[in-house]
Amino acid sequence: MKDSRHLFGVHAFAPYSRKDGKFYGKASCIGNSSFVMTGEQVELYGGAQKAPYAIEDANIKTEITLLFKEYSNWMYMLFLGATPTAIAESANGQVTALTNKFGTLVAATGLASIEAKVGSESSLKFGKYVVEAASATTVNLYASSDIDFKRGTAKTFVDDSLKINAAPLTITTGAKTDVPGFGLELTGGAGAIGMTPGDTAVFEVLPPLEEAMEVTIGGASDTFPEFGAIMLAQQRSNGEMFEIDAFRVKAAGLPHSLQEKKFAEAELKATAFYDATKNGIAKLRWVKPK
Repeated sequence: MKDSRHLFGVHAFAPYSRKDGKFYGKASCIGNSSFVMTGEQVELYGGAQKAPYAIEDANIKTEITLLFKEYSNWMYMLFLGATPTAIAESANGQVTALTNKFGTLVAATGLASIEAKVGSESSLKFGKYVVEAASATTVNLYASSDIDFKRGTAKTFVDDSLKINAAPLTITTGAKTDVPGFGLELTGGAGAIGMTPGDTAVFEVLPPLEEAMEVTIGGASDTFPEFGAIMLAQQRSNGEMFEIDAFRVKAAGLPHSLQEKKFAEAELKATAFYDATKNGIAKLRWVKPK
C-alpha cells in the first residue's frame, strides 16, 4: 500500500498573462493561497416524505482566497486596474513642479518655481507640501507629515497648523529664497511681486532614493484584466510538490490595512472560471521526485 498524499503549507503565487503566458511576477510572502470548488445540489421534496426523492447537481463556484503580506507592482495592475510608475534611483531626490491649488500663487507676480537647493539635497524630506501667500511679498509653507523630518538637517513643525518655517519667507523678483533645513529653494516670478494673501500652491518631495513607485487608482476607465495563476504548496521534506494552475482568474480590490505595530496584509478573493480552449478551470499536478 502506498503512503497517502498530503499537502503542506504554501510556497508562492505566480500570475501570468493569458495572452503570451509570461509571468507578471510572484508573491512569496503570503499567508494563504486557497483554491475552493463549492458545488450546489438541487433536492426534490414532496408530500410527507422527509428525505429527498431525487438529487441533481447544479452550479459549481470556484473561489481563490489570497492573503498577501507584500505589495508588488503587478498587484496594482491585476487587482486595481492601474499601472504603477517606477521611479529610478536618484542621488538628488525629486521635487515636483508647483501647481496652483487656490488662486494664482504661481504667476509672474508670485512664485515661478520650487526646486532642490544644490548641495542641500540630503535634507529633502518626503511629503506633500503647501505654499501659502502670507502677504503680498511673503509666504509660509506647510508639510503633510513629519515622518521624514530627521533626514539631513532635523526639523520640527512650528505649530499645530503643520507650518515648517518660523517666520514668513520673503519673495523677490527672479530671486531664490531658501526654505531653511528642507533642501528647497523658491524662485520669485519675473514681475513685481504682489501676491494675494491666502492663495496656495502644492508640490511633492522625494528624498534621495534607491527606488520609488507611484500609482493613481480608481480611474473611470481602469480595467481589471483576466489572468492565469500558478499556486504552489510548500515543498515537503520528502521532496513532494503540488501545483494548481488556474487558467482564467479575475479579481478586483487590494486592501491596504495600516495597523499599530503590525505589518500590512491584503486579503482578497478571486474567481477562477471556465477556459473553453483547455476545457477546464484548472490543472492540478503532484510529483514525488526520486
